[in-house]
Amino acid sequence: MITRRDALKATGLAIGAALILPKLSLPAFAEGVPVEGLMQPGPLGDVWLGPKNAKVTIVEYASMTCSHCAAFHRTTYPTLKERYIDAGKVRFTLREFPLDPLATAAFMLARCEGDAKYYPITDLLFDQQPAWAFTQKPVDALEQMLRQAGFSKEKFEACLKDQKLYAGVNSVKQRGLDTFKIDSTPTFFINGERYTGEMTVEGLEKVIKPILGA
Repeated sequence: MITRRDALKATGLAIGAALILPKLSLPAFAEGVPVEGLMQPGPLGDVWLGPKNAKVTIVEYASMTCSHCAAFHRTTYPTLKERYIDAGKVRFTLREFPLDPLATAAFMLARCEGDAKYYPITDLLFDQQPAWAFTQKPVDALEQMLRQAGFSKEKFEACLKDQKLYAGVNSVKQRGLDTFKIDSTPTFFINGERYTGEMTVEGLEKVIKPILGA
């Protein structure tokens, strides 16, 4: 369970302790993992965007308090979604890899309202990350932010006390650590190949266009 006291520890100093990778126009490295194992969902399930028969499948492991994850979702992801996911060429899912208690809390809140609210909330929190993650009172700022998504104070606090959500988010992270050896965020698996670090549109297209035959 994430308490206000736990989450308050996750200030900018805690976030700064995360592994920060430089912005890359090319992936840092590629390394394969068994696709069958990668496709197995965690206890909370995966929230997929794009068709099942897409030629390219992207699994992203991210932390809500990771500045490079937020930069990817603000700059690269909208183009990825418009050009490839919405066009039926790419299937995408975001998986939880929280680097601190505040990131865990943010993912729990994103999961709390079901699959339909997952991306609207994660998009909002990535887009507005400096307004809540890097403040002196991040939990209070997070609560104010989630009011835009229709959360009452009671709903907000109930979500953070939900043991199923807490265990589920941590289970996804632990499997990422143990099975896929993830040690930084963001980490992407594109058709089973691992790429680490923030990816630009150009870097991402250098990977997926050959698969698509483009």
